[in-house]
Amino acid sequence: MKSLKSINPWFWVPTLYFLEGIPYFLVNNISMVMFNQMGVPNGEMSFFTTLLYFPWALKFLWAPFVDLIKTKRWWFLTMQFLMLGLAVLTILAIPQPDAATIAAMGTEVKLFTGVLIAFIIMAFASATHDIAADGFYMLALKPGVQAEMIGWRSVFYRLSNVFCNSALLVVPGLIYDWTKEQGTENMPFAWQVTMGITAAIFLLMAIWHVFATPRPDTDKPNAETSVKDIITGFGKAFATYFTKPALWVAILFMLLYRLPEGFLMKMIYPFLLGTRESGGLGMTMQELGVVYGGIGVVFLLLGGILGGYFISRIGLKKSFWWMALAMTLPCLSFVYLSVYTPENMVNIAIAIAIEQIGYGFGFTAYMMYMMYFSDGEFKTSHYAICTSFMALSMILPGLVAGYIQEAIGYQNFFWMVISCSVATFFVTFLARRITDPAYGKK
Repeated sequence: MKSLKSINPWFWVPTLYFLEGIPYFLVNNISMVMFNQMGVPNGEMSFFTTLLYFPWALKFLWAPFVDLIKTKRWWFLTMQFLMLGLAVLTILAIPQPDAATIAAMGTEVKLFTGVLIAFIIMAFASATHDIAADGFYMLALKPGVQAEMIGWRSVFYRLSNVFCNSALLVVPGLIYDWTKEQGTENMPFAWQVTMGITAAIFLLMAIWHVFATPRPDTDKPNAETSVKDIITGFGKAFATYFTKPALWVAILFMLLYRLPEGFLMKMIYPFLLGTRESGGLGMTMQELGVVYGGIGVVFLLLGGILGGYFISRIGLKKSFWWMALAMTLPCLSFVYLSVYTPENMVNIAIAIAIEQIGYGFGFTAYMMYMMYFSDGEFKTSHYAICTSFMALSMILPGLVAGYIQEAIGYQNFFWMVISCSVATFFVTFLARRITDPAYGKK
């Protein structure tokens, strides 16, 4: 058996957490672009891709059972090979609508049934992989090494965000342009190649992790805990969550604080890629990958870093209004883009950077409030329940965002997003009143 000292964590922590992000961003972000570029109308695209987010919202329900069955290492390796197989199946399941149907946005979503099934299973596998990888990280590394590597694991997870939202958008764009030059104009083939590259990444990293990850003695099924104990403990944690003080204020905050962004996020890709005749900006996938997937994600991460420093200086309570303004006002960038539809990529990049840094900054208050509300005896379980409400805050607007946009157009849709700021300010007012002024201050 390999000892913990025999394998340097730098051999496996970066790749494990880089891979952890790929299925998440593939299923939740890249799927929207795939459906849009294959001609699925915005309403159906938004509705069905939103459904794919549910496994991450519900993963706390089966997380305890990962402790009871097999080892954490077995779980994450099994999930990696399962996701590899699903990526291959997706290649085979991608439908072949003709160019005219795609251009008319007339592709029926039922043609994507196989792709949706593969993606929903991949979502469950990815959520399970998250549980196992995080547990393995704590078992395979000593506390001092965990602290040393914690920042780096976050960095590599974020790099997977940059990779998926840039490279996995640029590649299909380049392949599609190549098919046009060959006189075939084959968008399905472009996405098949992209999924092939994704499958190759899963394959290489899964094989790497078979040999590069340690086998700690502590990584074994928890024989001392029974299913009955888990159910009893979960029931107690669940019950105590719903008896916490100011519960309904917390739930309203978690559901409504991000309401503008919940609507906006589902329509960003269709708007940026949509034709100018439809009110979009007519960007290519290559331009989208560079401007939104590259520059946008970098500014999103920068906003989160600045938000953390800001709260540490003055505390969560004093930060709330600044964070709420940062969460909402930058959405005006998309009002500007929809009204003036600039063609200059610099102007578009600046507008997107402003919106993304604002969202990253404002979102920090949301995460801090969930930690504040979860504090207590069942901190871990309560935080997991909070993340489910966080997921619902994106799921509920996402289910209808596309249908609303189709009914009122992009300009009116983005003005509606701004009007949702009222909900953000209302729940900020409520949450701020019950927040300890010292919380979050360094």
